[in-house]
Amino acid sequence: MKMYDVTGTIYEGMAVYKDKPEKQPKINPRTNGYVTETRLEMDVHTGTHIDAPLHMIVDGETFESIPLDKLVGKCKVLDLTATEKGISKADLERFELEKDDFVLFKTKNSFDENFNFDFIFLAEDGADYLSQVGIRGVGIDALGIERSQEGHPTHKTLFAHDIIIIEGLALKEVQQGEYFMVAAPLKLTGTDASPARVLLFDELNF
Repeated sequence: MKMYDVTGTIYEGMAVYKDKPEKQPKINPRTNGYVTETRLEMDVHTGTHIDAPLHMIVDGETFESIPLDKLVGKCKVLDLTATEKGISKADLERFELEKDDFVLFKTKNSFDENFNFDFIFLAEDGADYLSQVGIRGVGIDALGIERSQEGHPTHKTLFAHDIIIIEGLALKEVQQGEYFMVAAPLKLTGTDASPARVLLFDELNF
C-alpha cells in the first residue's frame, strides 16, 4: 500500500492567497535554557485547508458542523491538467461521477511553485453540475476554488448543497484514479475554515 501526503508544507515565505503579506504564517521559536516552545500564528485558510459555510455565507455554519466521517473514505482524483481556465460542466461530464463521490481536481496548479494569479478554478456551471450529481465533497490544488467570479457563486452553490470544499492540495505526484482519503482537520469550533492534513492511500479497503 502506498500513501501520498497531499498536504502543503507550512513555513514562513510559503505561497499564500494573492501573495498578501498579512496571510503569511509567523513561526516564532523561543528558547529558555534547553526548553524550546514555538508560537505559531496563521490564517485558518493557510495551505491545505477545509472551508466551512461561514467563509462565504453570513451567519453560515461554522467548522464544527462538518461531519468528520465525510472526510474519510473513497475519493476520485480527476486529471484536469489540460484545462486552461475554469473547470466547466463540459470538462466534468466525461468522468463517471456518482452521488456521494468525493472528487479531487489535479490541474496545472500542482506544478506552480509560487502563487499564480491565473490559477485553474471551478467555474459556476461546474459547481452546478457537481451539485446535480450529488457529490459529498470536492478538493482542488489551488488556494481558492474560484477566482474572478462576482459574488462567489461556486462557493455558495457548493455550500448550499452541503458539499465539502478542500483547497490547497498538492497533487503533483498523484495519478488519476480512486484512493482512500483521510482528511484530518484541526478540531476547531466557531471558525470559517481549518488547516488539514490530507492523506491518500492506493488501497480502497482497510
